[in-house]
Amino acid sequence: MNMDGEVPNIKRWIVLYPVYINSKKTVAEGRRISLSKACENPTCAEIGDCCSYLKLPFAIEIDKAYPRDFMQRGRVRVLLKKEDGTLLNPSISSRKELMFRIAEMVPRHHGRTKKQEPASTSAAGPSKSGKGGKKKR
Repeated sequence: MNMDGEVPNIKRWIVLYPVYINSKKTVAEGRRISLSKACENPTCAEIGDCCSYLKLPFAIEIDKAYPRDFMQRGRVRVLLKKEDGTLLNPSISSRKELMFRIAEMVPRHHGRTKKQEPASTSAAGPSKSGKGGKKKR
């Protein structure tokens, strides 16, 4: 509910599928921004966190899927403008601008920065076992 006590019409909010900003996808597969600005495998939760950081209302719809990639479930609806047309965040004036900002923020997402530390230690693990495999031959 918003401040007036009425339920917002989520159907009128813009839709963001993670594939729109995924650097692992081609334009034919649904990417909407340039490869240099896109990020690697964003999730709906990460996009939602970025929207809350930008102080934009959002809703994650888990039961929906992008038609060209129906295996990846979920999309995010975001409200950019109020009913009277004024922007909720003056620095974001369009869907494209929002995609650029989110793609820029996702790699710095707190969930990703935590995941990278154990990944670097586990990356050293397989190389040791790889050396062991060579000795056996």
